[in-house]
Amino acid sequence: MRRLLTSLLPSLLIVATLFTAGPAFSMQVVPAGNRNVEQPNVPGASVRRTKGTKTTFDRKYDKVHELLATDHELMGKIKKISAAYGIDPIHVVGAIVGEHTYNVDAYDRLQSYYVKAASYAGQSFRFAYDGEDVDDFIKRPQFAGCNGKSDSYTLWSCREDVWESDFRGKTVGGKSFPNNRFSAVFFQPFYAGQTFGLGQINPLTALMLSDLVSKVSGYDKLDEKDAGSVYKAIMQPDISLAFVAAAVRRSIDDYKQIAGMDISNNPGLTATLYNLGNSRQRAAALAAKNRASGETTWPEENYYGWLINDKLDDLERLL
Repeated sequence: MRRLLTSLLPSLLIVATLFTAGPAFSMQVVPAGNRNVEQPNVPGASVRRTKGTKTTFDRKYDKVHELLATDHELMGKIKKISAAYGIDPIHVVGAIVGEHTYNVDAYDRLQSYYVKAASYAGQSFRFAYDGEDVDDFIKRPQFAGCNGKSDSYTLWSCREDVWESDFRGKTVGGKSFPNNRFSAVFFQPFYAGQTFGLGQINPLTALMLSDLVSKVSGYDKLDEKDAGSVYKAIMQPDISLAFVAAAVRRSIDDYKQIAGMDISNNPGLTATLYNLGNSRQRAAALAAKNRASGETTWPEENYYGWLINDKLDDLERLL
């Protein structure tokens, strides 16, 4: 029987930091479980990557499940960080399981993630595109409207919006920009689509969540001019877990505040948003759709979140 995921009470700090005034409409609790009877299609890139390593999604799921079932230190950390961010730990478990089933292979133990993180220590990183550092790029006049935003989440979300509207796939000032996501163009110095560590956090996501993680977990705020510190944060398991929990907390709050929907009882949806990102924009699009139709359309899980809901009883036994 599925546990109610609302049993954890947020800390006073979380309340003060996150729970701002809610929407003017009544809150709707999104039903548990999957909206789709069958799993949505898995993207071809994930299929090819998995076949290329001569494994299967079932084997990768079993491997990450085994890691979580046998590494009691890791499970203890997951429970502790989830409590700090006022979320049920099943959401963090779901995010990690999804990443290691569809995107990367799990290591056999937590210590391996520390060793991998240490292998990147001291390396030189920079966030740039075609010779232009992102710190110089965001000084362009198109970003002027973002300058008054002090919170890292609203600041970098604004900058991402400007990228989408003014630069993506366009030629500006004689320089052409790729038709790709802001994070893929400026924040992945090795190759597009690259993420790191236990939580597979994207560097731009880490920058967005930096203020929240600093307030709740006490870690230093991140700076785009110091790419090495960003990579340290997303590679080190302890810090990475804080960013995973913060990402889940943010998606839950975005859907409450923007769409008037409580998704905290549906780990498949939080896993979907962890996979896709842009919870703020997705919540706004859903709210607009429901206002226009006068009817309720529930958010739906993608292939990644569908697995988490489908395996929920199995995953909850880990806790």
